[in-house]
Amino acid sequence: MNNLREFIFLTEPNIILVVMGTLILCGMAALVGCFTFLRKRALVGDAVSHSVLPGVCLAFILTGEKNPLYFLIGAIITGLASLVIMEWLGRNNKTRPDTAIALLLSVFFGLGIVLLTSIQHSGNAGQAGLDKFLFGKAASITKDDVLLFAISSIFIVGGIIVFLRGFTVLSFDENYAQSIGFPVKRLRFILAFITVWSVAIGIQAVGVVLMAALLITPALAARMWTDSIIKMLIIAVFIGLLSGYTGAFISYTAPAMPTGPWIVVMATFMAIISMVFAPKRGYLNRWRETRNNNRITLEENILKLFYGLGEKTGNPNGAIIKEDLNNARSFDPSQLSKGLKILQKKGYVNDVLQTWQLTPEGLIAAQRVVRLHRLWELYLQKYLHLNPDHVHDDAEAMEHVITPEIEAQLDALLGNPQTDPHNTKIPPAI
Repeated sequence: MNNLREFIFLTEPNIILVVMGTLILCGMAALVGCFTFLRKRALVGDAVSHSVLPGVCLAFILTGEKNPLYFLIGAIITGLASLVIMEWLGRNNKTRPDTAIALLLSVFFGLGIVLLTSIQHSGNAGQAGLDKFLFGKAASITKDDVLLFAISSIFIVGGIIVFLRGFTVLSFDENYAQSIGFPVKRLRFILAFITVWSVAIGIQAVGVVLMAALLITPALAARMWTDSIIKMLIIAVFIGLLSGYTGAFISYTAPAMPTGPWIVVMATFMAIISMVFAPKRGYLNRWRETRNNNRITLEENILKLFYGLGEKTGNPNGAIIKEDLNNARSFDPSQLSKGLKILQKKGYVNDVLQTWQLTPEGLIAAQRVVRLHRLWELYLQKYLHLNPDHVHDDAEAMEHVITPEIEAQLDALLGNPQTDPHNTKIPPAI
């Protein structure tokens, strides 16, 4: 309870530094990561996060001190170098993009490990703690670090606000951005610089190994909730801040738990919640939509079957036994029973002495399904020049999603036809 109280009320200076530094880093990484995610450059972010390690090591070798500003400059230089090489390889068609990313990631990270090992065996007492850049150590954040993070965040957020429109168009369609006159090369460089900058300052909290996750995971979670770029940026920042705060809290209350990995774990947990429960793209909602579409398709296929059998007997409202329904179309028996029960609840069919027949409302619904099916068959035959024997399956796939507006347009386009490609009467509009 004491640890909980100390963390919530920020009673210790070290807690304040860790929380402030972590929140700035996580919020900024989430903001920049949205554009990386939208441009489908997630692996590029991973390569950049690994390529900053040699820059940090070189900065220490050249200066002999652990100055955050020197580390930042070194990290930005090697991070940008990796992007330039990656761009050059792609432009000259030397290798596939994924191969170039994998190559640069391993080469730069390997070079960083070599330099880090060399530093550790150099005898320089100032190198203690330098290896924390691999996995991060938020507890080591100092007042100078927080100041550097704050200044960096001001410039990065300011740059995103100034170039937001350009970054947005570039993220969704680079060719379109170029066609309407946007300076694509300049925008790409600015966005790359901002990305490298945010990665360079973020590695102290989560390390080079986990930095890519901090870039992409909040953006992934935010994208599940909205189609608006502004809302996505806000949601991603919120998730980044929340994951940073909860990760720092867990690390403080359980000292054996490192902060960086817990930040990533919490961000991943929020991403999983978003992927499951988001109202439009969430798996739960998609499952419901799929189940609902399957139910509608089943109902309409049964109604269409009633109408077709009624046409053959000349009595659309005639009683039909379940076996005739099943023989006319290979339904799964359980699905057929389920569909009939649903239609009965809706008042579309009646069960009379173990036979089934359409109600007046059911006949109207069945006529509309059959009408849509036959209109679409005629469209496929007339405009796509399909053989009449090959239009049934395509028409059956489309009939369940045609709206009344499309129905009216289809009818007008076909000239209010009376028969389908098989010379079968098309039911009138009701």
